[in-house]
Amino acid sequence: MKPHRFSFFLGVIAVALSPLLHADEKAADGAVHVTADAAAKLVQESKVTVLDVRTADEFGECHISGAMNIDFLDSTGFEKRVKELDKSRPYLVHCQSGGRSSRSLKIFKKLGFEKVYHLDGGLGAWQAAGKPVEKK
Repeated sequence: MKPHRFSFFLGVIAVALSPLLHADEKAADGAVHVTADAAAKLVQESKVTVLDVRTADEFGECHISGAMNIDFLDSTGFEKRVKELDKSRPYLVHCQSGGRSSRSLKIFKKLGFEKVYHLDGGLGAWQAAGKPVEKK
């Protein structure tokens, strides 16, 4: 199976299995978990800053319009760069399928971010739901 198809299927599975929380209900990880449809509404209404935690190469291939990129796999710089963000602003955090972004949530919680949304299923779920992306 091609890698992009695998990511797509992981996104679909993650969305299907993700818990459905109310819009303001935080999970134990400190984030509000949202579906692609709910995330798209937050983006459309300019209620969040989209934070893509995939690698720069992945981000360069395609991303949600207006997203900023901080690579979770940059072990020396990720927490430092996140620490520089405005903790009072709401962020929508995602990666490709939800793994890296889920792991990043403990850092946001530790640093005291007030409102973090997690796109369950990541960019794969976003694309599976037919939401737009910017491509190279």
